Amino acid sequence: MKKYFYSILRRYLSLFILDTNSVIEVDPANGELAASMPNGRVFFRNSVEVPTWAKGTKLMTADDVMSAPKDFILISGLVHYERDIQRLLAEVHTFCQSDTRIILTYYSSLWKPFASLASWFNWRSKFSETNWLAHEDVQNLLELENFELVRADQKVLIPFYVPLIGELINRFVAPLPFFRNFCLLNIAVARPKMVFQPAQQPSVTVVVPARNEAGNIDNIVRRMPRMGPNDEIIFIEGNSTDNTWETIQNVAKTYDGEHRIQIAQQDGKGKGDAVRKGFAMARNEILMILDADITVPPEDLPKFYRAITEDKGEFINGSRLVYPMEKRAMRFFNLLGNKFFALAFSFVLSQRYKDTLCGTKVLTKTNYIKLASNRSYFGDFDPFGDFDLIFGAARMGLKIVEVPISYRERVYGDTNISRWRHGAILLAMLLFAARKIKFL
Repeated sequence: MKKYFYSILRRYLSLFILDTNSVIEVDPANGELAASMPNGRVFFRNSVEVPTWAKGTKLMTADDVMSAPKDFILISGLVHYERDIQRLLAEVHTFCQSDTRIILTYYSSLWKPFASLASWFNWRSKFSETNWLAHEDVQNLLELENFELVRADQKVLIPFYVPLIGELINRFVAPLPFFRNFCLLNIAVARPKMVFQPAQQPSVTVVVPARNEAGNIDNIVRRMPRMGPNDEIIFIEGNSTDNTWETIQNVAKTYDGEHRIQIAQQDGKGKGDAVRKGFAMARNEILMILDADITVPPEDLPKFYRAITEDKGEFINGSRLVYPMEKRAMRFFNLLGNKFFALAFSFVLSQRYKDTLCGTKVLTKTNYIKLASNRSYFGDFDPFGDFDLIFGAARMGLKIVEVPISYRERVYGDTNISRWRHGAILLAMLLFAARKIKFL
């Protein structure tokens, strides 16, 4: 039972913890998790004598933990035996860096009778769990010690090996609504809240993918607000049939000196290819996407800037479905599609999304580089670019925040989106992501 349970727990953790990530496990009960990971190490807070199984593992002292780089700190099952969980979390917070993630695993109180029975029959180690916490208790304790819950997942309906049936139920049934309420295992991912003041306000790179948008280019530059001290705009033109490229070249010359503008033509096709090219050219730390149709007003971008510089979130997504939108800004079936995909993505990614299809998205260059380096997990399958970022951010455990914007009617040109054909592509991407993220 123990061997099977830890094998599937390692599989779930591998969604977040990559072989290249540094991970420290606090007071582990055995060597099944961090001690078996390529860059995993263990730390015992108060033990006078190291457990027999831990001899020969990569042990750390408190000084080592303070100074070592750490992508993840793992606290697996420890909250069940800890006399003062708040003190534990307070101590762990002192070890954290701004980009460290805490992974906390704990068991559902519904399984308490079964745990006692399994211990009585010697099917598991005879530990005495003294604490059985509700999800709300865990979230409250995290908040008390300046952690912010990023996502929470429920896993495992059958914790022992049953050929074929157990794997199918744990992978495809356990994550579903209703059934997940009865799961044994809870996995919470949290980030530390850090209070710091940067030496200066960071600057922004706004990437504008543009295809057949000649009538909007000048407007974008004229209306672009100042946010950081050295902001830049990057126009990436993509296979236009009008004079968009010529207009971009003229605008770059006209506003030279007033704005920092870079321009390029994309090598491939699709918005995703254009965004990746623009991000590769970016010289600033904060990366923004602004669709060239200006249905999201450039004047709203400072809201995104404040959200990320004030650490409200690490991946800032626009939401067009909060404020009333202009009459012809979104067709009826597009609105229904947006609402459907918002619900579906919220379920798959275990973070709330109200509008996954808004083109305006913001993250730091540092996080984008990490995201791009692990893009192979999902593959280069997203022609839009939005979901490549969304899926990557979810896997990295980034805190996702949505900024409501006023969605405007297009004033020039026609949409480049085919709602039925692209809707089918979105559905295929959603199912693919569900397989890679939710149904592990």
